[in-house]
Amino acid sequence: MLELGIKHQLSIDRDTPPGLFLTNKAGDEVLLPNKYKPEIFEIGDELEVFVYLDFDERPVATNLEPKIMLDEFAMLECVDVSAHGAFLDWGLEKHLFVPYIEQAYKMNVGEKYLVFCYLDEETNRLVASSRVNKFVDNSVLTVEEFDEVDLIVTNKTELGYNLIINEIHSGLLYNDEVYKDLKTGDRLRGYIRKTRKDSKIDVTLQKFGYKSIEPNAALILNKLEATEDGFIGIHDKSHPELIYQSFNLSKKAFKKAIGSLYKNKQIKIISGEGIELV
Repeated sequence: MLELGIKHQLSIDRDTPPGLFLTNKAGDEVLLPNKYKPEIFEIGDELEVFVYLDFDERPVATNLEPKIMLDEFAMLECVDVSAHGAFLDWGLEKHLFVPYIEQAYKMNVGEKYLVFCYLDEETNRLVASSRVNKFVDNSVLTVEEFDEVDLIVTNKTELGYNLIINEIHSGLLYNDEVYKDLKTGDRLRGYIRKTRKDSKIDVTLQKFGYKSIEPNAALILNKLEATEDGFIGIHDKSHPELIYQSFNLSKKAFKKAIGSLYKNKQIKIISGEGIELV
């Protein structure tokens, strides 16, 4: 049987009244219903399709693009609720089911939730869970300090934001590292600040230490050179939010960068006014 919840590259084996039967090299086959059949095709052509269970719980192929696949996280909208759970729009004809027991909070129609898609081994169905912390694991870390990583925001805490790292681990982004509003489901690029003995991970959105000075300094120089007079009215005493809006840098990273440029005699720092090209 073809694995559910992923894309397959399959060959057209035969054309039948219900649709095209597609097969892999092992001889496993699945139906691509007529509504998804390409206008022009030949027997033997290869198609990329997504395989899941239809309304009759039979494997079926589709060329529609799912919003989530097996073992992935995504923000999905709740479109229906029943006595047994909720149903999410994942871009396919049959909605994705979330059992009540897998809801971190009761789901409501019209609201979006961060969920993980997995295969229920008892029913062999693709289902989703908003209890996303169940699906991350820090027992064996696959990241190191200074690594650049993909991040998904899960929720806000008193300390900062809990994150999913590379869709594998959990981590924390402290409040003093955040210079813009973040919400559940936001996807970011960040860096591993620290891995702790208890396998907890601290994350930052900025390159840090000596690694951050050179690229950030180049960014500021480029912006100065793009102005008519080589001047920008932002300085080391400017508000952190204004600095972030202008350079996408924290105030700390900005001060390090202009300090480096000043030391190299590439800019002037005009107290209380801004920075200017030499």
